[in-house]
Amino acid sequence: MRNESNAARTAELPPGEYKGSERRRHRVYVTRNTEYHVRDGFCVAVRNRQTGDFMHGHLALSRRVQGGLKFHETGGIVANPGDPRPGESLYFASDGRDLVTSALETVERPTKALVEAYPDEKVS
Repeated sequence: MRNESNAARTAELPPGEYKGSERRRHRVYVTRNTEYHVRDGFCVAVRNRQTGDFMHGHLALSRRVQGGLKFHETGGIVANPGDPRPGESLYFASDGRDLVTSALETVERPTKALVEAYPDEKVS
């Protein structure tokens, strides 16, 4: 298995150069085996890192990322209601069936080409 994500990082401005609010809508949360592609807080695509294939029917699809969970070796859990960070697990809440991912390795920005390749969000 490769150590790098299929989601390419885009160039970012040096710290302190841009003073406006965050306008980018897309993030890719990368775990060991999976990429969770999120637009405006909702999961729009899930991709297998090994094959690069999008995973249709994944439980995270169309769900809002509620925040991150940090699991400590002592058994404690700390919730982060903000943007999940590396080392935390994504938390998707739902009526009766919550989803917690494995720990994040990185948080990236997808390329425009990758965003355009997302599967259609059609509900049957």
